[in-house]
Amino acid sequence: MTSSPDAHLEIRDLVVQRGGVTVLEISSLDIPRGLVTVMIGPNGSGKSTLLGALQLVLHPSSGSLLLDGERMDSDPVGTRRRMAAAFQEPLLLSMSVQSNVELPLRLRGVNRQRRRELAEHWLQRFGIASLARRHARQLSGGEAQRVSLARAFASQPEVLLLDEPFAGVDAPTREGLLEDFAEIVSETKPTTVLVTHDRDEALRLGDHAALLIGGGLRQTGPPAEVFERPADRAVAEFVGMENVWPGQRSESGVYRAGGVRLASTSKSVALGAPATLCVRPERIVLSRDGDGSGNQLQATVRAVRPRGPVVRSNLTSGRLTLTADVPVATWDELRLSVGDEVTARISPADVHVIEDSD
Repeated sequence: MTSSPDAHLEIRDLVVQRGGVTVLEISSLDIPRGLVTVMIGPNGSGKSTLLGALQLVLHPSSGSLLLDGERMDSDPVGTRRRMAAAFQEPLLLSMSVQSNVELPLRLRGVNRQRRRELAEHWLQRFGIASLARRHARQLSGGEAQRVSLARAFASQPEVLLLDEPFAGVDAPTREGLLEDFAEIVSETKPTTVLVTHDRDEALRLGDHAALLIGGGLRQTGPPAEVFERPADRAVAEFVGMENVWPGQRSESGVYRAGGVRLASTSKSVALGAPATLCVRPERIVLSRDGDGSGNQLQATVRAVRPRGPVVRSNLTSGRLTLTADVPVATWDELRLSVGDEVTARISPADVHVIEDSD
């Protein structure tokens, strides 16, 4: 397969094994230059293994990793100098914040004055200039992660490799860190590979997404497309579709699932052919009365569970089981209880159809 003209990193016929067992196998993947590619997938899917291979700390059994069209392992030292990394655990050394940020520069032979200038700039940029003289062991989790990111950016990398860097901090700290990171990466535009399990993080930061399941690449594309238009049932379940139903096309643009008729503007399959229908829980709108638009399903509330800003409700309509996430304000207006009858409305545009291969 030929590479994309804007590919900075290229992965070709990559196989990584552990103890003789294949844990990662990717035939082809291009990482676009200057954009954020988010690597998503369940635990054990191979995300961190792929990052380790790109860092040249894990050695593939076969295949090639290319940077600007050249094999990365042909000059490992030179390749590593073009990259920087940050992890969920900041991995700071027992020294001052300033010294930690300067360390990669010192190892690369950057003179003292320039090291100091770069460290001061990036500490300032991440809002932690006041911590420069503090010992790394005296930092909070959020402060330590900011130092780790400042250290990565200070080396002015072409390629930035990140493994869950925002997962280990509390919610308010994480929000501020995400805002700063999004602004900085947009300005500096390193080619970024970000491993994350968080949907909101992937949608917020990612320009491109690659989804791994079971050590294999299952889908690539814009993050919103991967989350809204999954390629198969396994992807649909991972990205949180929640409502995944076996169905069959009954007429043009119309499917039957669990005795319920559902229209869809998604791709069509052959008449009578089996298909999988997917709907995100936040796309199901509940009301006391239907309004004549979209798919109108008469349903019964079977269970209710608050989930922060939404109320998750489980419903049945015919033989179909539905999960809907309803904003708290809307739920309060509806005053629904278990056992109540309700209309569940689903726009045909929100019914995603996956053609079953067998």
